[in-house]
Amino acid sequence: MLNLDRDVVIVGAGPSGLTAARELKKAGLSVAVLEARDRVGGRTWTDTIDGAMLEIGGQWVSPDQTALMGLLDELGLKMYSRYRDGESVYLAPDGSRTRYTGASFPVSETTAAEMEKLTAILDGLAAEMGPEEPWAHPKARELDTISFHHWLRQNSTDEEACNNIGLFIAGGMLTKPAHAFSALQAVLMAASAGSFSNLTDEDFILDKRVIGGMQQVSLLIAAELGDDVVLNSPVRTINWEPAGEGHRVTVESERATVNARFVIMAVPPNLYSRVSYNPPLPRRQHQMHQHQSLGLVIKVHAVYSTPFWREDGLSGTGFGADALVQEVYDNTNHGDTRGTLVGFISDEKADAVFELSAEDRKKKVLESIASFLGEKALDAEVYYESDWGSEEWTRGAYAASYDLGGLHRYGKDQHANVGPIYWSSSDLAAEGYQHVDGAVRMGQATAARIVTANNRVAAVPVS
Repeated sequence: MLNLDRDVVIVGAGPSGLTAARELKKAGLSVAVLEARDRVGGRTWTDTIDGAMLEIGGQWVSPDQTALMGLLDELGLKMYSRYRDGESVYLAPDGSRTRYTGASFPVSETTAAEMEKLTAILDGLAAEMGPEEPWAHPKARELDTISFHHWLRQNSTDEEACNNIGLFIAGGMLTKPAHAFSALQAVLMAASAGSFSNLTDEDFILDKRVIGGMQQVSLLIAAELGDDVVLNSPVRTINWEPAGEGHRVTVESERATVNARFVIMAVPPNLYSRVSYNPPLPRRQHQMHQHQSLGLVIKVHAVYSTPFWREDGLSGTGFGADALVQEVYDNTNHGDTRGTLVGFISDEKADAVFELSAEDRKKKVLESIASFLGEKALDAEVYYESDWGSEEWTRGAYAASYDLGGLHRYGKDQHANVGPIYWSSSDLAAEGYQHVDGAVRMGQATAARIVTANNRVAAVPVS
């Protein structure tokens, strides 16, 4: 058992926790990072499966993610563009397949007009509210007490348009059924990316990847921190008490006891309750955390001897709100002669296929991908399912969101520290919400808050 004395102890060695640790050390504070897993990276994980390098977790970088890009530059990591040449594929509700180019789905004029109308409304709301404090907007309660599913249908009677617009938030981002989260939560998701239009533009939101994988961000920072990172060390108890103008904290994990003055919980909100707090957290925190939950998505990887779809003039991009795999993209690695596809199965569709045997599930998933890109998609050399819902120290994907009514009710308090305990994760971000960029932003912001608090205490004269 390690016994450590530090200024700050950080629970969680994902991009947010490690960024915070890096910033704190720059400011001259000592840190210890306690990680439950046997690896760093949190919800970013680059692994080799059957000889193929796969991005099991978060991977993409969009042009607005300046905090992440700045960190990548500092760490010497390079990016490359996602392959997007050729035609995309749209599967209509009746199963018909259409090849198309451009950003707009090949739907009827009526459906296209309805999609444009809904997009314009969401863009307007996102611009009005912004990502920082959507709960403070006069329409916040109204939008937070109606599901996104029903809000869409209040504003349009075109079912295909509603399902297509819902796909970009429900399946593509929050990974929950649209009836399970509010319109306000959807607006926050849009505002965090700059606009709803950005979420509908796969060439924007899924622009670039990191050569060698996104987990390198965490691996390189952890290498800088060295022995300050302790793996296989789930935190069980946080004890704290006031000490003069500051606090005294003891964090107990399975491999270390750390005495410190500040704690950062850099894990998803659904894991806060895995730790015992002494004294207990305030009532407000207990209630708030019960209204935040992660979604469910299966990220499917299929590797082929060649990117065969390119030979057919296809980009590898496909959308189908009613399909089992609702989205598919070319995910071929930089410099790789093989071709890799990635597809996503969200919420209730994921529930359904998890009831199947692994063999039957693989068959249905590849058949769904083949409905976009042709029969060759059935012959994957490597097939792998990223199932974050089964991960003991994540329990869902991509990130946490509030249930109906939760965002306007609790949002203003989600960053409030409890004495020396601070919260930091992409789940709590404004810009970059649910993305690695948001994790980096939160890590930087939380570290800055602690540096300020530390300086304030240090400035108090000794009596």
